[in-house]
Amino acid sequence: MDSFGQPRSEDNQSVVSRMQKKYWKTKQVFIKATGKKEDEHVVASDAELDAKLEVFHSIQETCTELLKIVEKYQLRLNVISEEENELGLFLKFQAERDVTQAGKMMDATGKALCSSAKQRLALYMPLSRLKQEVETFSQRAVSDTLMTINRMEQARTEYRGALLWMKDVSQELDPDTLKQMEKFRKVQIQVRNSKASFDKLKMDVCQKVDLLGASRCNMLSHSLTTYQRTLLGFWEKTARMMSQIYGECVNFYPYDFVALK
Repeated sequence: MDSFGQPRSEDNQSVVSRMQKKYWKTKQVFIKATGKKEDEHVVASDAELDAKLEVFHSIQETCTELLKIVEKYQLRLNVISEEENELGLFLKFQAERDVTQAGKMMDATGKALCSSAKQRLALYMPLSRLKQEVETFSQRAVSDTLMTINRMEQARTEYRGALLWMKDVSQELDPDTLKQMEKFRKVQIQVRNSKASFDKLKMDVCQKVDLLGASRCNMLSHSLTTYQRTLLGFWEKTARMMSQIYGECVNFYPYDFVALK
């Protein structure tokens, strides 16, 4: 405002400039939303960035799927352990009423199944640890990277909108007209500033996605190693028990069943 309360020309130009900037940004948003073809050279310049974004979305989706799978695995682990224990208890109960060799076989098998059911539940702990680490990874590392990506996308929209603005101004540019040249220079400054902001965030995104991938590998390597070690121990113990039962039952005579017609 001047001394008479009237808006200065600089203020008017600033308002117009902001409105134009918002207009071209909105137009870029519309182009992206409608899937209209953009300048192929501009799109090609972001090829590396878009490849990193695909990697990020893959990490994001696979972490979500892994959490669902681990939850289902834990539920089924509990179910199979309960069923295995029930079968073992049933065989032990029946063995108490059978003094034949079959009773001894049922008793040994029942004890092995009950023991196997308890040892199988040992897998629950490394699975819970894996689930906890994946949840923490998703809530912190993935979310932090996503926030940076969102800021980058806003900067990319502003930059591409500024390019559209400069393209529009350049088509009407008359080098002999001082006012048009001044307008073109202002748009150029806007393009440079928006590009600098976009380039910085672009680099941040690429670095964070690379770090995210490496962090996920380390996390899964550590968690799955613990799970594999526990699983291997479970199968080794179970195999020894079953082999022992088999050795004890080698000399037992099998029953011959005859179907009556």
